[in-house]
Amino acid sequence: MTKKLFCGAAVIWIASAVLAGPASAVEDGFGNAREVQSEHFAVYYAPELDLSGLIQQLNISPSDELLAGKAIKKGYSLEGELAGMVDTLFTQVCGILDMQLYSFKGTIKICRDSIELNDIYSRFKKSSGKPTRSFYSYENNTVYTSPENFKPVIIGHEIAHAIISHYFVVLPSEKIQELLAQYVEFQLRKSGQ
Repeated sequence: MTKKLFCGAAVIWIASAVLAGPASAVEDGFGNAREVQSEHFAVYYAPELDLSGLIQQLNISPSDELLAGKAIKKGYSLEGELAGMVDTLFTQVCGILDMQLYSFKGTIKICRDSIELNDIYSRFKKSSGKPTRSFYSYENNTVYTSPENFKPVIIGHEIAHAIISHYFVVLPSEKIQELLAQYVEFQLRKSGQ
C-alpha cells in the first residue's frame, strides 16, 4: 500500500513539475507584444514602438548583407526587413566568432524603454542593481534590450552570448564569455557598425 502511495505521489509531483515549467521562469510582460519571425530569431517588440524606427536604429546595410553571404532582396515588408537584418547580424557574429550555428533559434525582446528593461533585469537577477543597456538570459535563450539600444554593436554583443551558450558543450567561464562578446563588439565597431 505504501509503495502504491509513494508511486502515486511521485507521478503527481513529476507531472506538476513538468506542467508548471521551470522554477526560474520570470514573467516579462511581453504577452501583448508584436512578433516578427526570422530564420534564427523570434523578435518581440512593444506595440507602441515604431518598427521603421527600430529598423533605422539597427541600420544593417545591403553591403553588410552581401558580406554576410545573404542575398539582397527588394520589396520586403517592414517585418521582413527587420527579420533579414537580424539574421544578417547573426551571420556576421557567427563569422567573427568563427562559430557556425545553422539551426539556432533564439528570441529578442525589445522593451518599451530602458525603465521596463531594467525592471525585467532586476526580476531576473532578483536584485535592483545598476542599469543595463541590454542582456542575454541563458535560462530562456532571450536577448532583452530597449529601443534606444537596438544597435548592431549592442545587439551583436548579446547575440554573441547566445551563440557562445549554444556552441560549447561545457560553457567557458563568464569572464571568457564576456571577453568573446566584447571582441564581437570591437569588430563591429571597427567595421563601422
